[in-house]
Amino acid sequence: MTKFPLFPVPFDKFTVACAVFAAVLGAVTLIGRPPITNEAPVAAPSQHALAAVPPAVASAASRAVAPPPAPPRFTVRTVDGQPTFADAATLAGLSASAADRVADALRGRIDFRRGWQPGNRVSFVFDTKAHGDADARPPAMPAAVRVMTSAGQHDIFLYRNLHGKAFYYTKDGERARGGFLRYPLRFTRVSSRFSRHRFDPVLKRWRAHEGVDFAAPVGTPVHATGNGVVTFAGRQTGYGNVIEIRNRAPYSTLFAHLSRFAKGVRVGTRVRRNQVIGYVGATGWATGPHLHYEVHVDDVPKNPLTVSLPPAEPLHGRELSRFASRSEKLEDLL
Repeated sequence: MTKFPLFPVPFDKFTVACAVFAAVLGAVTLIGRPPITNEAPVAAPSQHALAAVPPAVASAASRAVAPPPAPPRFTVRTVDGQPTFADAATLAGLSASAADRVADALRGRIDFRRGWQPGNRVSFVFDTKAHGDADARPPAMPAAVRVMTSAGQHDIFLYRNLHGKAFYYTKDGERARGGFLRYPLRFTRVSSRFSRHRFDPVLKRWRAHEGVDFAAPVGTPVHATGNGVVTFAGRQTGYGNVIEIRNRAPYSTLFAHLSRFAKGVRVGTRVRRNQVIGYVGATGWATGPHLHYEVHVDDVPKNPLTVSLPPAEPLHGRELSRFASRSEKLEDLL
């Protein structure tokens, strides 16, 4: 047995070798371990931890992953039980000008003054892509309108033609409002009708009455009933202040007893359908304020209340195909 001066007890060579091996093995084990720190281990978030995330943070994260769905292309508003069409349009959010334009397009089919019933239902379809947010006040012109009455339904569809002009059309591609207006003003009553043989209250004799007299207050606006050119604007014996318009052949129109002419209306002026051309008066041989209105076809006077009026130009060809495709989609929404 060998004695080592560093150890107080005797060791043989085998014991020393075992001690050295154990020391080396311990050192290797310590080197392979990760360094000891004071940080707690980070674990994967559990379902409970995710549930604790504030809603605002979770919503923001969701939006970052997937964009919100696009708003619907069309929105529909339905109104019923209103005493007038104007009330229904206002409740749907239309501006006064938009409501007037829609009503004008429907006047050939609905008598808003005498035939409107509170039970009528009106549906408006708005195109959010073409006109912006349909929830804005007031929204733009409706893309489609349906009026349900006791006599049936009336549908019109807004369509912008290849020239960029937008008009309302029926399902068949006919302009909802024809080329002529039937009435040139808002009147209180028909005070004298068209007649071939009528007793003249001023001249006190029988003679033809070649037009219709519409009683209305002085100053009531008078509208051109069709596009045309002013051929006369002045004073005539008996008729007082008169405007004559040459419309689409073979039609012409005459407006008499006006108190005054609208600004800019003179011979040669081009006027549009529904444009204000003058104002009701009692000039000439008139017993009270009214408008005397005549319609001539090939220079022959016709009854303005019953004469066949020229229709507006309908859609055809490629435009009709485009319109049909759009109107079918809109009709499904009404």
